[in-house]
Amino acid sequence: MPLFIQSRELGRINSTAELFDKCPYLQENGRAFRSKPLVDVDPKCLLYVQQREFAATTPADNCVSVIGSDDATTCHLVVLRHTGSGAVCLAHCDGSSTWSEVPLLVKAVTSLSSVSKEGRLELHLVGGFNDESKTSHKLSLNILAAFHKQKEDIHLETCCITEINDTVVEGNHRPVVYGIGVNVKTGDMFPSSFTYKGPAEELRSARTFTGGQMADIYDSSRGLVKIGPCKWSPNLDIAFWLSQDDDTILKYLSTSPMAEPPHFVQHMKSTIQFLLQHPNSDSLFPGGQPQLYHRAESGDWERVDKSCSSTPISSQP
Repeated sequence: MPLFIQSRELGRINSTAELFDKCPYLQENGRAFRSKPLVDVDPKCLLYVQQREFAATTPADNCVSVIGSDDATTCHLVVLRHTGSGAVCLAHCDGSSTWSEVPLLVKAVTSLSSVSKEGRLELHLVGGFNDESKTSHKLSLNILAAFHKQKEDIHLETCCITEINDTVVEGNHRPVVYGIGVNVKTGDMFPSSFTYKGPAEELRSARTFTGGQMADIYDSSRGLVKIGPCKWSPNLDIAFWLSQDDDTILKYLSTSPMAEPPHFVQHMKSTIQFLLQHPNSDSLFPGGQPQLYHRAESGDWERVDKSCSSTPISSQP
């Protein structure tokens, strides 16, 4: 079934400009969303989603109150929620495999909503800007088209993407909103930024850097963050990047060099250093098992090992 806007089928569109011309409601909603103030989120109730990851849960979750993600430039942050069950999913999509990713997000929410007879699926999209290469625009259209092809009725409610999320600073285009959070109890969505991006921040970044596909990182039935197992091969050539200046790293490792947040270069160097320190990924996943983390009484994520002991992973930035 198609994508709906104010209970009307969206139909075929060829550009985001056409979408906003056809649907002034979306334009108004998008502008209203981008004007909201940033909300601070306590790391002790946060589940952070990195690039090419998604997580889904329900209001009954005692471990997570907010799912959040940020550092999106050309990437899009996708929130899908069922109004009956309250089940919600947040994904950080970079266009690597949109057509295979969207069904995973729909399944994640519908599988947590099977007992709900009432309610509908509502979609919220935030991200992208008027970048020179039109990467944001292409991703916007692909995400809309992929949701349009799903068999479920899906209602597009928030669309703060590409030109609606664009501003010009010192002559350079950049996003207005880089990050969002969604309250899993109420469904309220808001702009946000996050200093804590764990657990296992560097491992998760390394997985994406080495070509890992979209991954579901959370088991809501057990309150566990699950990472991997990941696969990569030793690649000493990447050490080259550690000696390069910031402009070179931005030029070759970013889709939007003029719009990245200030910590982008350090983040890339930390990821590369992690890969050089762990040239063989197998050592990080004993017995080929994923790394698991649960929320301790302190609010920090703790590593769970086979002997059931835990290692604290502080949520303090």
